[in-house]
Amino acid sequence: MEALILSCGTGGGHNAAGAAIMEELERRGHHAVMINPYTLCGDALARRIDEAYIVTARRTPKAFGTLYHAGELYRKLPFRSPVYYANRGMVSAMERYLAEHSFDIVIMPHLFPAEIMTNMKCLGMEIPKTMFVATDYCCIPFTEETDCDAYVIPAPELTGEFAGRGIPEEKIYPYGIPVRRSFADAECHEKERFLEKAKKHILIAGGSIGAGQIDKFIGLLLEHREGNEDTELIVVCGNNRKLYEKLEMRYGGQITMLGHTDRMAEYLRAGDLYISKPGGLSSTEAAVCGIPLLHMPPIPGCETYNAGYFLEHGMSRTCEVTEQGAAAVYELLHQEEERAAIVRNQQKYMQRNAADKICDLAEESAMGLAESYNKVQNRPLCYPG
Repeated sequence: MEALILSCGTGGGHNAAGAAIMEELERRGHHAVMINPYTLCGDALARRIDEAYIVTARRTPKAFGTLYHAGELYRKLPFRSPVYYANRGMVSAMERYLAEHSFDIVIMPHLFPAEIMTNMKCLGMEIPKTMFVATDYCCIPFTEETDCDAYVIPAPELTGEFAGRGIPEEKIYPYGIPVRRSFADAECHEKERFLEKAKKHILIAGGSIGAGQIDKFIGLLLEHREGNEDTELIVVCGNNRKLYEKLEMRYGGQITMLGHTDRMAEYLRAGDLYISKPGGLSSTEAAVCGIPLLHMPPIPGCETYNAGYFLEHGMSRTCEVTEQGAAAVYELLHQEEERAAIVRNQQKYMQRNAADKICDLAEESAMGLAESYNKVQNRPLCYPG
């Protein structure tokens, strides 16, 4: 099978989900290619789109929340969004690319490529089978105006939300958010103590872009460290070099700092507590690995829904970036039963094998064998496309 994965770097979760799917496809012997579709019109365009999101999320999260809210309001109108029409400009480039390369299926862990492919379908162009993979625990604005053959969503209880927005229920597959095998390995529940055993370890991260009030919260945690000197703070800055340098200048020697790391799964398995912004992918990775999770205040928008979903299912707790929030972190660190309860709920509600199921569906869709899932679920048969 030839698979094309289209993703964008507006946050690391989309690309991470795409990489997890690509890893599993290649493990099965398929050929997969993952690209940012905007690079077909030049790397500069792709960078501008990615950076616009990253700068807004890092520097002005309230403005990002305002834009998200505007999208929520706009989706109530009886016509397509500006996002849809903006992506029409990509149709010619994508048409040329697909004419030069043969694919059986296009998998999209990002809304924008789904808008591109929907434009092509509406213009009567022949395209491969299409699959949208949601990477947040909500139906984000404008998902409903796309026309894909299958929609993979994070959880069964979100089916009603997606269907209520207009996604045909027979196209919805509640398989979960895909993570790489290093996170989903069955041995994840056995803690890998490659860190110093005599200490407790708190991991702190702001996603791949290093967003959130990490520097302020670390200062508060250090101020309230009395009685917890045996606790090591490990800060993952992701690709945010400025944050790394700022923390090194302010707290060098008091904390352990990491930039981008390929060992995140190992750190999650080894840590005692994980403090993170509520990104859909990063929260899923944590829950799959089974580490007690504290969510910092979200960037308004889909992260608000992510935090709410995890809290409602007992898979996380929340903490404010305040003195009381810092004190609560250390309290939870010493509440063994409370932390164990969080992990039990993660094991209960989190789907660990989403990448496997997505690749099963891709194989079935590409080969015209989509009846298996529908028969098991007693659903009406629907062949994608």
